[in-house]
Amino acid sequence: QVQLVESGGGLVQPGGSLRLSCAASGRTFYIYAMGWFRQAPGKEREFVAAISWNGGNTYYADSVKGRFTISRDNAKNTVYLQMNSLKPEDTALYACATTRSTTATMIVQGFGYDYWGQGTQVTVSS
Repeated sequence: QVQLVESGGGLVQPGGSLRLSCAASGRTFYIYAMGWFRQAPGKEREFVAAISWNGGNTYYADSVKGRFTISRDNAKNTVYLQMNSLKPEDTALYACATTRSTTATMIVQGFGYDYWGQGTQVTVSS
């Protein structure tokens, strides 16, 4: 079993920055990639970014590419999401998840994610 704990969310003004962290514990040997998803009230959950554990390949939604950067620290079993130039439309509950999927299509479409954190709230408002 894997436990995921997110942190780093909060209230930030448009144009500001936040750095989210997701720490994994437990049996993490099966993980191929870790990803971030977000869900705003009344909207479907959407893929934000992901990174493969060994190769460090990164994947981004078009809406955040160039503004968000995902990274990982394998020794700490932690993935980070650096969010810059934040917009009000980025407001959502952000959750991290793990997957054993190995193809880009599966990863970015949100298929095959095994474990999920409880999420951390990000609010972008003036």
